[in-house]
Amino acid sequence: MALAGTKTKGIPLTEPAAEEVLPGSKPPSVPFSEKLNSFWRTLKPFGWQGLLLVGALGLLYWPVLKLLVWQWYNDPDYGHGFLVPLLSAFLIWQRREKLRTIKSQPSPWGMVIVLGSLGLLVLGSLGAELSMSRVSILGTICGLIVYFAGWPILRAMAFPMAFLLFAIPIPQVVYNEIVFPLQFVASRFATKILETLNLFPIMREGNVLILPGMHLEVVEACSGIRSLMSLLALAAGYGYLVERSIPVRWFLILAMVPLAIISNGTRVMITALMANYIGPKAAQGFMHEFSGWVIFVVATILFLLLHSLITMIRKKLGWYDQTQPPAVAAQVAQ
Repeated sequence: MALAGTKTKGIPLTEPAAEEVLPGSKPPSVPFSEKLNSFWRTLKPFGWQGLLLVGALGLLYWPVLKLLVWQWYNDPDYGHGFLVPLLSAFLIWQRREKLRTIKSQPSPWGMVIVLGSLGLLVLGSLGAELSMSRVSILGTICGLIVYFAGWPILRAMAFPMAFLLFAIPIPQVVYNEIVFPLQFVASRFATKILETLNLFPIMREGNVLILPGMHLEVVEACSGIRSLMSLLALAAGYGYLVERSIPVRWFLILAMVPLAIISNGTRVMITALMANYIGPKAAQGFMHEFSGWVIFVVATILFLLLHSLITMIRKKLGWYDQTQPPAVAAQVAQ
């Protein structure tokens, strides 16, 4: 064994080996400057032409993006829209080492996708269809990735890109078709539970609960569409981060739909109880909003318990995959 900087007879002097990390100990932290250089190396293949093209498209989409952010801020149903791009960027950042190992294969088909997406933008602008214009943003981003980096890169980024769809409000026509059935289901669920409990007389006409001395209407804001969209985004992101099995991921996303509906029906039932025993003011204002947050937390806890139950059953049956999901594996590899 020789001291650093000395030369042993017959053995060429080499650079000291990288410091080994003992099991259970933390790896050395990477300086911020090195992380910044790593990010720049990732962008470098696009060149200044690519950055210029991205800038031009950003200016072209600025009116659409401005209205989209405005809706995130003003529409409670889509307040989660601010978090979706951040989580998508985080997922891409986690996979940056894997993305760097994929050979770049630029394809001219990417420009075809970009032109098609710009066509959607024009059609959406002419027809005043915001959803079409907003979806074209995602299509343009995917097209640029294919044009500058190739299909393999886009496939590696498939989930983070698809996750951005949760930030785009659904078309108003579809929204109207979903909201009323949700209002009806919530009011019917609350009525059935209250009739079973038999605490006080209650009747229902459509989405209106008839209580002693008052009527409680389940309006659009109480339909549960807000919690449904947020919980679906939560289920998709959670499944990708912690679950390896693709069928289980899909099951978790689909299972979130009845969980969200039952949770919202429970909220309507609790609101009816407060309105009957405390007064009509209990069904409005702070108590009403606070109950929405409580139900959201309860639905999230039930979702986590469901996943734990599924994992336990799979382990007992020998179906559990011990390998880590891509997002976790990328985090551990860093």
